Amino acid sequence: MSPDDAKGPGNLPNDLPGNSPASRDIAFHMHPYTNPAMLADQGPHIIAEGSGVFVHDEAGTPFYEGMSGLWCTSLGFSEPELVKAAVDQFNQLPFYHSFAGKTVGPAIDLAEHLISIAPPAADGSVMSKAFFCSSGSEANDTAMKMVWYYQAARGMPEKRKIISRRRGYHGVTMAAASMTALAYAQNGFGLPLDFVKHTTTPDFYNEGREGESEADFTARCAAELEALILAEGPETVAALFAEPVMGAGGVVIPPQGYFAAIREVLNKYDVLLIADEVICGFGRTGSMWGSETMDVRPDMLTCAKALSSAYLPISAVLMSDRVYDTLASQAEALGIFGHGYTYSAHPVCAAVALRAQQLMQERDIIGNVQTLAPLFAERVSRMDRFSYIGHTRSIGMIGAMEFSSDPAQKTKFDAGHKIAAQAVAMIQEHGVILRALPGDIIGFCPPLVMNESEMTDMFDRIDTALEGFTATADSLR
Repeated sequence: MSPDDAKGPGNLPNDLPGNSPASRDIAFHMHPYTNPAMLADQGPHIIAEGSGVFVHDEAGTPFYEGMSGLWCTSLGFSEPELVKAAVDQFNQLPFYHSFAGKTVGPAIDLAEHLISIAPPAADGSVMSKAFFCSSGSEANDTAMKMVWYYQAARGMPEKRKIISRRRGYHGVTMAAASMTALAYAQNGFGLPLDFVKHTTTPDFYNEGREGESEADFTARCAAELEALILAEGPETVAALFAEPVMGAGGVVIPPQGYFAAIREVLNKYDVLLIADEVICGFGRTGSMWGSETMDVRPDMLTCAKALSSAYLPISAVLMSDRVYDTLASQAEALGIFGHGYTYSAHPVCAAVALRAQQLMQERDIIGNVQTLAPLFAERVSRMDRFSYIGHTRSIGMIGAMEFSSDPAQKTKFDAGHKIAAQAVAMIQEHGVILRALPGDIIGFCPPLVMNESEMTDMFDRIDTALEGFTATADSLR
């Protein structure tokens, strides 16, 4: 018998019993964003329970969830009000659709609430309608189709090209992954599709040139966007999708005035601006919306994740008056708006999302973010005392630290070392779950319900882990 044969079903690690949860997971479960060979060798980490800002694995070990799961569980992992909202709605009406003029009470209430809190839109307009989907990827795909529908309704069906920023993250469906300008989401899939183009990342630390001020860099970002639109032909460019703060691409916080500068270019060439608020929305940046924090003023907005604190899958596209009115006129001419999902405005998901948003207001969650933001910023910024951290940044309760073999020269470690992933593993040994991002960056995105003592303890644990990591980092320079 070969060593591989000895591992049994699914190429199990030798130390896993054949009928354990871990062995069955490896045998039958294909994981997203996971190296299959590494999973087969090491086995999965099974999370069994949640409590507040903690999750507990099957051995009962607690961990601070320093990334809110996937940037999403803003109200923590054991909120009984959200459980009750789900159970109550399951008991009343577990499912109905929103096709052909049907609807359900929670969808009406949630749409009304979202419009009431929506950020300012472009040209002094307001957001007037919400369309529901199930994920951020679906919301961005939907927004893209709406952009095409809108442009066709205006007699410009050739205006179909979509621009996103390099290192932007907008999802992993076919169209959304084409906008996600990160190699891991495109390599091997034949992406991006050819109608998506990419422009400059507003990352002054990495993209700024020697002697260039932030204002100069912002002007260059706008000029490079304009050059791209002109090269493609303004009559073919439909929209720009942009995160107010870029999340999975490394927590990139644009310079002051960035969105005003690019909005001027977009207005000049009749190009829509869509704000991807999937990570930024619902308090993460210290305002209800990242669009408010960064003065985005979009024509459309997509949101998900913290919409329901991730307790159930739901997302939404919000649109301005001028976009909705044009879509509605086109749909009337065609006889129907031929887009939607079985689970659009699912009553249980909508009920949970509505209760999550009510709790945001009842408990002043944004006030908590604003109170903790200075401590969060101070603890993130202190990470640069480690000789292998080149840059730190934060806003609200989202931040990052970026590894550098020579911070003075902004030199990167050899990518093959996966130094951020190694550091994440050591930090986890100290009781904190974080995530390595492309470019040897570690993000911070804890639940918004975290208190001061929890935040202090979490960062103390990270500090201790990084002190122990210094020798490893020095050996990799």
